Amino acid sequence: MSPTRFASEHKWVYVGAIVILVGLVITGLIRYESVKTNNETAAKANQLQDALVDAGYPSPETDTIERLLGTDGGPVCEDPGSALKTALWKIQQANGAAGPGMRPVITDTKAVEVERIVLQVYCPDQVDDFDDALNDLKTDDTVRR
Repeated sequence: MSPTRFASEHKWVYVGAIVILVGLVITGLIRYESVKTNNETAAKANQLQDALVDAGYPSPETDTIERLLGTDGGPVCEDPGSALKTALWKIQQANGAAGPGMRPVITDTKAVEVERIVLQVYCPDQVDDFDDALNDLKTDDTVRR
C-alpha cells in the first residue's frame, strides 16, 4: 500500500483530529474568558465590600454582589444621571401612598451615599453625572440607626 493511498483512505482521521483540535481551542478560549470575567467580578465585589465597610455600612455577600453587578455595574451604571432614572428614583423616595395621598419625602443621606460608592467602584466616570442630577435633592438623616 502506497503512502499516498493510505493518506487518502484515512482522510477522515485527519479531518476528525482537526475538528477536535479546533473544538478544544474554542473551549479553552471560552473558559479563559469565563475565568477572567469571574476574577474581575470577584475583585470588584471585594472592592465594593471594602468600600462599604470603610464607610460604615453593612456589606452584602460577595456572591450577591457578583450576581447583581457583574463586572460593569449592571443597571446601576446605565446612565445614572439621566432624567428618566432621576425621576423614577425621586418617585420611589415617596411616602408609599398612591394617588392624591402620595407625598415626597426627605431622602435619607445614606441611600444616596451607598449608590455613590457603587458608582465609584463600578463606573467612576458616572459619579459626576449622578451628583449633578441629584444636586437639588434634599437629604437628611431620616432613618433610625
